[in-house]
Amino acid sequence: MTWPNAAIKVTRMVDPRPAEKSQSDRKDAGARSYLVADRTVAARPLEPGLYLVATPIGNLGDVTLRALETLAAADLIACEDTRITARLLERYGIRTPLTPYHDHNAATARPKLIKRLVDGAAVALVSDAGTPLVSDPGYKLVRAAQEAGVGVTAVPGPSAVLAALAVAGLPTDRFFFEGFLPAKDAARRARVAELARLPATLVLFESGPRIADALAALAAEMPQRAAAVCRELTKLHEEVRRGDLGSLAREYAQGAETRGEFVIVIAPPDAATPEAAPEEIDALLRQALRTQTLKDAVAAVTQATGAPRRDVYRRALALGKVAPR
Repeated sequence: MTWPNAAIKVTRMVDPRPAEKSQSDRKDAGARSYLVADRTVAARPLEPGLYLVATPIGNLGDVTLRALETLAAADLIACEDTRITARLLERYGIRTPLTPYHDHNAATARPKLIKRLVDGAAVALVSDAGTPLVSDPGYKLVRAAQEAGVGVTAVPGPSAVLAALAVAGLPTDRFFFEGFLPAKDAARRARVAELARLPATLVLFESGPRIADALAALAAEMPQRAAAVCRELTKLHEEVRRGDLGSLAREYAQGAETRGEFVIVIAPPDAATPEAAPEEIDALLRQALRTQTLKDAVAAVTQATGAPRRDVYRRALALGKVAPR
């Protein structure tokens, strides 16, 4: 998150004023309204600028009143997938025009949006779900708007990260949001080894097809770490599984439901538990290597000591007495 040096007004909803010639695509005042409990509510005019509007992560009823008014009053809504955002607008009777803004068209769409903003339009930016700029290309639009002297306003609301932290039952005083782990196995294992050292609760996004592999990589590095796997938060089939990473990885390897979107929350290292001394790790490795393969010995010692798997593996290789079998 960046904090611009330029001062920006906090309040951008302004009192209704006499109609002026507008650059809006909507000429009729009736279009600037939204529905609440089947009642039509007139949206107050917006000052020009870029509005970052959080939208529901699953349950459309989680949208805020301020978000509805902002979306209804905006001249244009930039969104990842127009079909997804259209469902939200239809639910609340909002007729603001939509334009796509996502990874594949951002380079060409961004200059056009900046021109609209500089010309005095009020543009809302939304993601498919949750708060914009979290795992999407929105930050480049925000930066370009700030450089162009355009005001940027956050309209906060639903967040999968905060929802998962709230229900996980793990420490929340300090957390680190990782997003998605690398897709390739070697890069994923290397990144997990780095994350294991962070003195904070970890929050990761994952997709259904990759959840089992992601948990396996996490469990290999920190099998005893407490965690929660949150699936389909706020939706009909919401599910939260809790346990240590080792047991959670086994559940998904054995066929736990993988349909939907996932947030993984992992507890920080236990500062009260002293790290195993190198001499202790070496002694355990020597004993394990007498009867197990290198891979199995490393896994057993990692689980017994809670030491990072990568460190245990390097010590096993450094012993130099047994080659992998």
